Amino acid sequence: MKKTYRLGELFCGPGGLACGALSATSSDGTLSVAHAWANDFDHDSCMTYRNNLCPSSPGSVVEGDVRDLDIPGLRSRFGNIDAFAYGFPCNSFSSLGKHNGIANKKFGQLYWYGVEVLREYPPDWFLAENVSGIRSAGTGDFRKILQDLRESGYDLVVHLYKAEDYGIPQTRHRVIIVGIRNDLDVTFQVPDPDPYFRDNTAGTALSYIPEWAANQELKHLSDPVLRRLSLIRPGENLWQAMERMGDAFPEELKIHTRTRISQCYRKLDPSRPAYTVTASGGGGSFMYHWFDRELSNRERARLQTFPDDFRFTGNYASVRKQIGMAVPCRLSNILVTAVLNCLAGIEYPYVPANIM
Repeated sequence: MKKTYRLGELFCGPGGLACGALSATSSDGTLSVAHAWANDFDHDSCMTYRNNLCPSSPGSVVEGDVRDLDIPGLRSRFGNIDAFAYGFPCNSFSSLGKHNGIANKKFGQLYWYGVEVLREYPPDWFLAENVSGIRSAGTGDFRKILQDLRESGYDLVVHLYKAEDYGIPQTRHRVIIVGIRNDLDVTFQVPDPDPYFRDNTAGTALSYIPEWAANQELKHLSDPVLRRLSLIRPGENLWQAMERMGDAFPEELKIHTRTRISQCYRKLDPSRPAYTVTASGGGGSFMYHWFDRELSNRERARLQTFPDDFRFTGNYASVRKQIGMAVPCRLSNILVTAVLNCLAGIEYPYVPANIM
């Protein structure tokens, strides 16, 4: 018997997770996923999601702060859901920030709204995503989050996924929690990355982008930035170039800071996966091509495995942020396909979960 799981989503961003999930099916074709509703506070992200993933029902993307969202009221507006996904904000868990976890009043407790969805509906399965730093943020915060999710009635499988192992062309490491409702007698297994691996180099990923694809604008760079880039080799960052060249590196192009961000003016190496696509770009970390220029947003989207016909809404900086915050579409598709196969009783190659 065929079944379509209706997916609700919080913190949906531009729709990377949904893009992969909505194209997933079980191997026997009996189980699939359809959009029910989504929420995000960012206007451009909501417009991107609407235009690409649910153009016939734009109202199903509810724009606004999750703290003001009437979660029980979503049922009367859009019906029940039996699948749920959320990549709750990582600001207080990222190692690039203060790393203060749940204690961060603005961001640290937003995971709870996903818990509320699980207890209100409760869906057959869910998927939650966050940065690898969540494991050590705060004092026991990650265990508290997992406890709240388990007490909502779910068996959890928690794993640190390395996107590059699954053929995604960037080194992106994320903790992903898959929960199956504990009355279903179904056990999720982490899919073995080997069957999914493919050429994951930046050189291959950024090849042959069609002219019709949107978001290909190139940012104008100042002369000092262009001169700086001309001295940096593919795969190098500014600090490595300065150390390699020593006194030959022009003094006026040097940057003197106590904190050396590894992505500062770092170029991609076409023979290796890209480094992590991020939402921010301060300190010269906007991502640079080996051809002495900043990446276009379409190239960033390629690294995040968005299809070329996926069109982002907003100005250059907004689109760059949307892409950096997204879950790689291909990784989402792999994981949701695995969930559907588990629910359908279909075996597939798997590996042990590496967290708790």
